Amino acid sequence: MSEDRKPLELPLARAVVDRAGHLRTDESELAAMWEKAAILHFASGKFRVIPHTRHKAPEADGTAQNPHLANRLDLLTSAQVEELIRSTEFSRGERFFLGIENDLPYFAWCGDAKDIEQFHQYLTLRELGADLSDLEIGLAVHAQALANWHHKHPRCPICGAATKSVFGGSVRRCTEDETEHYPRSDPAIIVLIKDERDRILLGRQKVWPEFRFSTFAGFVEPGESFEQCVVREVNEEAGIHVSEIRYLGSQPWPFPASLMIAFEAITDTPDAARPDGEEIVEVIWLTRDELKNAIRKQTLLLPPKISVARKMIEAWYGPDAKRDLSGGETWRS
Repeated sequence: MSEDRKPLELPLARAVVDRAGHLRTDESELAAMWEKAAILHFASGKFRVIPHTRHKAPEADGTAQNPHLANRLDLLTSAQVEELIRSTEFSRGERFFLGIENDLPYFAWCGDAKDIEQFHQYLTLRELGADLSDLEIGLAVHAQALANWHHKHPRCPICGAATKSVFGGSVRRCTEDETEHYPRSDPAIIVLIKDERDRILLGRQKVWPEFRFSTFAGFVEPGESFEQCVVREVNEEAGIHVSEIRYLGSQPWPFPASLMIAFEAITDTPDAARPDGEEIVEVIWLTRDELKNAIRKQTLLLPPKISVARKMIEAWYGPDAKRDLSGGETWRS
């Protein structure tokens, strides 16, 4: 990779909304913005959607157009949210300020309920992420990350008292000692390993379906740099040493609270690659032709399109990746 190569454009790193942090401390302003806001509904790990909105994508020559079916977030008004609260089990929840775009405030109403599909259609971020616009994906990732954190931190880690959401959902404050607690992100590295022949090394985890392969990843440990984590994780999982570590990009991964930092690295001992036998049960070196043929034969499944791993593999493969590598992808199960 050349020194001036731009970072990857990663699917969940797309965002256009101004988070407007200076407005979070003004409760009266937040209340006024809520009344005119566009509001996401996030419940039980899923987003309320408008299913299969039809839009058209131009062909490569710019003439003919083919229909494409996609899901879109169902953005509600405050009046619609209030009606939803009155008429269903969604009465217990919290509202989070997400930011402003073109003078329109955006919020999320987050709560859990039983059998949410009886009220409307709801989908997970995994299911709809590849369909969303830059505006929608930025809102959805922000909302889900906040909701996950609030759900798991109802009490003060210092004294054990209840905490409450303040500053538009960006902070929780202890009701007893008034200490403030902030959302966390767990940094994790993900690395595309190459050899001097420009092959890539992919591995398969024990918990994945048959034929599912991906790049290598792991959480950064306390007192460890990103680069040190890359070296350690690759050595632990694949048994090889890497060098020439280069940054590729980063994106949030709110499943539940990770920040994925992507790298590529080179090994000069490819023949030494071995799975650790615990987390990784199989490793495979692939050329571009071998990867394409394995996908066509359905003997290899790639990570999903919204993942960092998929974008790293596609960037290495080249401009024909979307055509040659389509059709084979899977989540963990």
